[in-house]
Amino acid sequence: MLSNPSRFFTYLNALFYGVLGLSLYFFSGVLAPAFAWNVTPFMTMTIGGWCLANAWLAFISARRWKWSLVYTSLIYLWLFGVGQVIVVIVFLDKLKLGHPIAWLYLAVLAVNLVTALIGIADWLRTRPQRESGAEVMRPSHHVYAALFSVVVGFLGIYAVSVQIGAPGTNGGIFPEVMSLFTLRSFGVFYLSISLAAFPFVFWEKSLKTVLSHAYASFALILFVSIAAFVNIGLFDFAHKPGGLIYFAAYLIVGIPLLFTFQKHGTGV
Repeated sequence: MLSNPSRFFTYLNALFYGVLGLSLYFFSGVLAPAFAWNVTPFMTMTIGGWCLANAWLAFISARRWKWSLVYTSLIYLWLFGVGQVIVVIVFLDKLKLGHPIAWLYLAVLAVNLVTALIGIADWLRTRPQRESGAEVMRPSHHVYAALFSVVVGFLGIYAVSVQIGAPGTNGGIFPEVMSLFTLRSFGVFYLSISLAAFPFVFWEKSLKTVLSHAYASFALILFVSIAAFVNIGLFDFAHKPGGLIYFAAYLIVGIPLLFTFQKHGTGV
């Protein structure tokens, strides 16, 4: 394993994100006051959902470890780690480091950052070929990928650029008012998802690769959706119907993927 440090660190990401994700997801009420910055239990559970999903994505990517199948999933993982490190640096004065869970969060980001640096170097060194000889994506698949990237990318750019008080930041979609720290973290999450799908818009043609990416990423939809349903009492759909968008965005993508996996498999 150590002969392939990129794969080793991807497995290490799965372990670290798994431990952090389980803690935040299942003990969000206890750990929210002790987290690295000011967050609510719902925000903590959602961040825990990201972490559990990243653990799954990293594990699947490391287990399959064929660049042509997993490179887009790795792009997401690398972008997420680098982006969240940047957010932490920008809001360094807001960090609360009085509890081990905060240090664990920073340790996870450090492992992710090292994984990204090693992975990018490995990619540049090996120049891996794309998947060939397999069923190709249809034009409609590229259109769906483009729509997905544009919509999710817009959310990401919006969240990393606007100030608190802008439309949608005062509980209009997510039911709680976020700090700027949290908003930027959400923005990096969405931007990473969007940019990782760009290959399917512009140059990737292999259906196996898009299926593998969707399978590795499906946990993002699953865990975040469960967190939302667990905390559905926080949503006020009558007065803030934008909350329906939060649910619909995940379900519209997630439910069709289940049928896609049943019909086409998961890319292996």
